[in-house]
Amino acid sequence: MKVLLGVLCFGLIGLIAADNEPAWGYECVESVCSKVELTPENIKTAVSLSVCRTFCGRKTPGTLWPKPTGTVKLGQYVVHLDIDNIEIRRPPFKSQDELWSINEERFKAQISRKVSKPDQIKKGGKPLLIKVSVEEESTRLNSETDESYKLLLSQGGNEIIAEIKAKTFFGSRHGLETLSQLIMYDDIRREIQVVAEGEVSDAPAYKHRGLLLDTARNYFSVESIKRVIDAMGMNKLNIFHWHITDSQSFPLIIKSRPELSKYGAYSPEKIYTAENVVDIVKYGKARGVQVIPEFDAPAHVGEGWQKYDMTACFNKKPWQKYCVEPPCGQLDPTVDGLYDVLEDIYSEMFEMFDNPDIFHMGGDEVSTSCWNTSERIQNWMLSKGWGLTEHDFIKLWGHFQENALKRVDKVAKREVPIVMWTSRLTELPFVNEYLDKNRYIIQIWTTGSDRKVQDLLKNGYKLILSNYDSLYFDCGGGGWVNANNNWCSPYIGWQKVYMNIPESIAGMYHSQIYGAEAAIWSEQIDETTVDSRFWPRASALAERMWSNPITGWRDAEPRMLLHRQRLVENGIKAERLQPEWCLQNENSCPAEH
Repeated sequence: MKVLLGVLCFGLIGLIAADNEPAWGYECVESVCSKVELTPENIKTAVSLSVCRTFCGRKTPGTLWPKPTGTVKLGQYVVHLDIDNIEIRRPPFKSQDELWSINEERFKAQISRKVSKPDQIKKGGKPLLIKVSVEEESTRLNSETDESYKLLLSQGGNEIIAEIKAKTFFGSRHGLETLSQLIMYDDIRREIQVVAEGEVSDAPAYKHRGLLLDTARNYFSVESIKRVIDAMGMNKLNIFHWHITDSQSFPLIIKSRPELSKYGAYSPEKIYTAENVVDIVKYGKARGVQVIPEFDAPAHVGEGWQKYDMTACFNKKPWQKYCVEPPCGQLDPTVDGLYDVLEDIYSEMFEMFDNPDIFHMGGDEVSTSCWNTSERIQNWMLSKGWGLTEHDFIKLWGHFQENALKRVDKVAKREVPIVMWTSRLTELPFVNEYLDKNRYIIQIWTTGSDRKVQDLLKNGYKLILSNYDSLYFDCGGGGWVNANNNWCSPYIGWQKVYMNIPESIAGMYHSQIYGAEAAIWSEQIDETTVDSRFWPRASALAERMWSNPITGWRDAEPRMLLHRQRLVENGIKAERLQPEWCLQNENSCPAEH
């Protein structure tokens, strides 16, 4: 059955009302779905709210997230879809078969989840043939990967044809994600319907669109990590930054150095094996997500290193003098054997993370006062003719970074881009002396307005934005080392995330913005709360980095509310943003400008 969408479109929320009970629907007036009463006269031509939203978006179809960057043209028809008759005609590359098997199953599951009571779906409808055309066989995802795609919807005989054209698997995967958002449940006819004709061309504005999860302060199961990656795929986010070790725990099993996890994991069960990591990396690839590791050093180490005499100030009291949170701990750069241990860690990391094309070496919150408590470090520095001033300890830090980087290059067998956090080492004049701008990408965690950001940009460095005033999602809770709120309060709403605009931060240097990541540091978060902390706020980051829209969050809000429901529909426990009344009464909740 075709349903023509004209000037007015009506829709019913929830189940059809029983006989003699009032039923309410919606009409599309000036691109907004407004509540109206359904009558016997209009019920035959009425469509559901989901269909109304699709066609009545102001400038973007109301079901698409993130907003496409290119052409979006939809026809005026929706067609009853036979969800038991969906075929994906894959590209001819054998190396992509497993990835497509995963995505075919995932796509069909997404469609089935659109209905809470599958036994009430009307049978029949037209088959859906999805023809996927991919130019490149490679399944390598990195900063050079072309993620663009084109989606064409048409009717051919007795079937709906969706053509997805892309240069790479990852672009075509994004196209399939968009197609899933153009399929909806009509709760009046109890049908799954699909837009009959349309065209979407799309490509990301930024190459690096990520989330950081810290699994060292608290442990996260493999299943919960996969759930984060599932939601990332739904939002076209492509980087999962895994902060896997820290001073509190070392849960990653390094086979050549088993003591690290033996003494560093919270328990024998709270560990990540190489098999776990390989599984997660593979899981991410199928969803368009590259998993990149971080081994934070020389600070943020402690537990797990007890059997190695290679640290300074581990668990030293009072901790406030030597680090920002307990337990303290830093590597001792003067111990020659340290770099052999680091090489073993790097080597196994590169193997289990599928030889990553980018590597994060941490480098934040190094304490010179910590190093200055060690007589061994002091004697080594004095033997070199150095002093014990801050500049001398920065020189020691540079010594560590130089030698650690040599070991990374040795195991990688090439020079991969290195990411490091903003720190004293990334400030002038040290950054130009120790960190080559052609090799290092600096990840910003200070505020977006920090003078250091402009200093780095003016000196030619590429930046990843994780400015804590907009992109630290653990902010806004009670303190855990004091009785006040945590250090970066208040809580950051999705609107602020959405309006964290790279051009506003970087100005004339915005071309040097490599991308952005939202971060969850897990001191007060574990897998029971990670969904609601990330989502749907991470969706706001996803649209900012994919589309970089010129419009503000108000224009995005109706789509955001629907997208949040889509996340919940797919098993993601995303935080509720407003009363459902606001979703059913568009533009009635935001305050007037």
